[in-house]
Amino acid sequence: MPMDRSEPAPRSSVADETPAFAPLYRQIKALMMRDLQAGVWRPGAAIPSEKDLALRFHVSQGTVRKAVNELAADNLLVRRQGKGTFVATHAEENVQFRFLRLRPDDGDAGRMQRSFIDCRRFAASAEVARWLGLKSGDLVLQVRRVLSFRGRPVVFDDIWLPGKLFKGLTGERLASYRGPLYGLFESEFGVRMIRAEERIRAVAAGAEAALHLGVAPGAPLLSVERLSMTYGDAPVELRRGLYDTTAHHYRNQLS
Repeated sequence: MPMDRSEPAPRSSVADETPAFAPLYRQIKALMMRDLQAGVWRPGAAIPSEKDLALRFHVSQGTVRKAVNELAADNLLVRRQGKGTFVATHAEENVQFRFLRLRPDDGDAGRMQRSFIDCRRFAASAEVARWLGLKSGDLVLQVRRVLSFRGRPVVFDDIWLPGKLFKGLTGERLASYRGPLYGLFESEFGVRMIRAEERIRAVAAGAEAALHLGVAPGAPLLSVERLSMTYGDAPVELRRGLYDTTAHHYRNQLS
C-alpha cells in the first residue's frame, strides 16, 4: 500500500520501526509503540488526546485515530468512554487472565486460587536459554505453582523468567501478592507481557504432575507451552502448564 501523500511524514524518525513505504498511520503507531516501550506512558496512565498527538506528530487527527485504534485492537491501549485512552494494564479486571484460556464446563468463570511450590534461581539450560534468547548459563528464575478452582487443582505450571529482569523476585513476594502475576511483573519490574505464542498437545500425567493435580498417573492432561513476549517481540517468559480438563475446557476466539 503506498504512503498517504496528503500529509507530510511525521517529524520523528521511524526508520528503525517501519519500512519507508508503510502507511502514515502505521508510522505513527510505531512512534507510539516506541514511547510505550520506553515507559513514557506507564501502564494504567492516560495518553495524550488525539488532538495533542496530531500536533506532536504533525499529522491529522484521523491518522492518529487509526494508529490508536490498532493499538487498542492489539490490547495495548484501552478506550474509556468520556474519559480518554489509557495504557492497558494487567491489573485491569478484564485483562488479568487474558492469556489463560481455561474455562469451567459449567460456565462459572470464578477466580482461580494459586499456591506456589518453589521459586529458585539457577543457570539456564541450553533449551531454556534458547527459548528466552539468553546465553547458556545465564541466570533464570524458575517458578512452580498450582492453580485451583473451587479447591480442586486444575493447572500445574512451570515458569522460567530471565534473572536480570526479575532481580529481587522471591517466593515470599509471589505468595504475598494478591493481584495477577503479570500485574506484579508490570508494576514492580517494568516487564509487560503484550503477546504470546502457544503450543498445545495431549499428554499423559507423569508422577509429579499426578501428585500436584490429584489425578492418577497416566491420566490425560492438556500440555500448554507458552512463550510470552514484551515490546519488540523480546521473549520474557517461558511457561509450561499441565491442565486437568476433566471439568474444564480450553477456549479460544478466532477472527
